[in-house]
Amino acid sequence: MLDGKTAIVTGAGGGLGRAHALYLASKGAKILVNDVTAVAAERVAQELRDSGGTALAYAASVTDEAASETMVSTVLDAWGHIDILVNNAGILRDKSFAKMTIADFRTVVDVHLMGAAICSKAVWEPMRQRGFGRIVMTTSSSGLYGNFGQANYGAAKMALVGLMQTLAIEGEKYGIRVNCLAPTAATGMTEGVLDSESLKMLAPERVSPALLSLLGDDAPTRAILCAGAGHFAVANITLTHGTYVGAADDAGEQVIERWNEIADRTDEAVPAYGFVQAEREVEAAKRVG
Repeated sequence: MLDGKTAIVTGAGGGLGRAHALYLASKGAKILVNDVTAVAAERVAQELRDSGGTALAYAASVTDEAASETMVSTVLDAWGHIDILVNNAGILRDKSFAKMTIADFRTVVDVHLMGAAICSKAVWEPMRQRGFGRIVMTTSSSGLYGNFGQANYGAAKMALVGLMQTLAIEGEKYGIRVNCLAPTAATGMTEGVLDSESLKMLAPERVSPALLSLLGDDAPTRAILCAGAGHFAVANITLTHGTYVGAADDAGEQVIERWNEIADRTDEAVPAYGFVQAEREVEAAKRVG
């Protein structure tokens, strides 16, 4: 299904990124394996070549703008076009917020969020000019729902959802579709968190098939696909119907009193764009007069 397609997979020197690279190569894609470590990147690239695939290795941090631009140029020089970017690179610096340093917070945000933004920016113009592109951001349940000890990681992962939402809107008319993958996988980043039986069930190879639906010609855009242990689900950020309480002096008290009504999820919607919130608010106010 991906014959002739070219892909960059970041953080692919091991774990989930390696599984992604192997899976996409098995579907016919040519892969540039990125990793911060040259030995790891080349090892996976050679593994792909030994399996009959076409692969290049490129060692660089995704936070390096110049290196990321050169990475994309490497693909363009070798294969003529770039079709797919899987933003997978990431690190952990887990601690409770009380014990976490701002330096550790910033480091995690730089790799996960800025790294994805930098790499996406590097492929954006070639994809836009060609009229085709598929970009996947790697979000997480820690960002969508929170997780103890991961304030930095969760903040970065939720920020990637916002980046995805906007790039999907901006890229749609150029044939660029942008989605999020929220994986649950047993990797070096999850060791010590899960029991041995769960780790076996959560093999990275059980996540990677999720990519196929996000990268093909009929891929959706603005989707958040959750995957782990062979189970797949879609997460949404929704908006309740809400209630108009006005702007009188007791508006704050009215919100408290009518909270259950305001938070009622009956008829909740998934807005097509951010301004839907403002449109609904103004419409409600106009109805009242």
